[in-house]
Amino acid sequence: MFSVRLTEIALPTSEREIDNLVGWFIDTLCLVRKRGEATADQGRAGPVHRLLRDYLFAQPEVSWDAQMLADELALTPASLNHHLTRLVEAGIIGFSNEGKGWRRYFLRGGSLTNAIEFFGLQCETIVKQRMALLDSKWNRGNPNLGSEPVPTETPPLLIGIVDHRPLLSDSEESLLSQWMGDFGLLGERPGKEAHAESISVQLFELLLNRDLPLSLDEASELLDEQKPRIGRILERFRSTGMVQRVPRIDRLNIALWSAMTAQYQRRGEDWMLKKGGFQRLLNSKQQSSILSSLKKGKLKVEEVEKVGKDISSDDQMLLLNLLGGRLPLGHRMVGYTSDEVHREISSRIDRTLRRMRRVAQLLEQSMAS
Repeated sequence: MFSVRLTEIALPTSEREIDNLVGWFIDTLCLVRKRGEATADQGRAGPVHRLLRDYLFAQPEVSWDAQMLADELALTPASLNHHLTRLVEAGIIGFSNEGKGWRRYFLRGGSLTNAIEFFGLQCETIVKQRMALLDSKWNRGNPNLGSEPVPTETPPLLIGIVDHRPLLSDSEESLLSQWMGDFGLLGERPGKEAHAESISVQLFELLLNRDLPLSLDEASELLDEQKPRIGRILERFRSTGMVQRVPRIDRLNIALWSAMTAQYQRRGEDWMLKKGGFQRLLNSKQQSSILSSLKKGKLKVEEVEKVGKDISSDDQMLLLNLLGGRLPLGHRMVGYTSDEVHREISSRIDRTLRRMRRVAQLLEQSMAS
């Protein structure tokens, strides 16, 4: 079964240093979990690094006996089998039972470049097939917010790609929770989060059925869960590239009303006109209307909304910034259709695959020289 975790890492700075290039592949495919002092030597003495550098990558035309590899790497057969299984599931190496004795392992396609081409085709095919599940779950439309919110910074991609398989008869998972676990939406070790009714699954279903961005306070209230945990789950969603964080344009009028009221009470009319952005962004009629209501203490959100109809969303956000207000953030799916989500995911995976092809070429050149 094809199963891999793919993460987005910048190209190595040393393009001719073999250990750096091999380490880049290991990190990109999440083949080793590094913790603490284990990273002091960048993992160069680790069994996976040595296995790839000294055997499979160094001599791609040779098939390696598992028993011989265990002896050379000073590993128990069980430990070696664990590492080889990860590499086979990732689609980088294959094995044969030809002849007598132990399995023989080899680099697919006879070269690292060919192995990456096989890997890329499998990733693209599996993602295309499995993203079809979203069609049956998708109920999100395209709300009219006046201006499309610009997403905040995007975290590096960290996504799982796993073959489809039937659910076990006694499984506590659902098709959706299994799908989420395979794509990495439930973390590296899902545990109870893989259950059909877990908080992560309920939160993802909210995003699939919600037009407006979902803020932490709303999610916490709807799911009766603490905001810190909701925040951690949403950050995990963002790392897969399926969910993005955007300004809550739909709450812009409330934020403006709050900022105007607070700053008028704090600094007065003169400050509002000169430094608060009123003279810069509002005409005389709009200025007098809002200031008159502020003087009487009767400014309402509806009046701010009425004035804002003649002002673009960008200018309203600039006014909010000049007033010292803050627009809350929310989370939403990256597209308004499941096809848009698929295109976004495929685009980011393709960027990582292009890097893998480049590093494969550099590694082959370095080893040949």
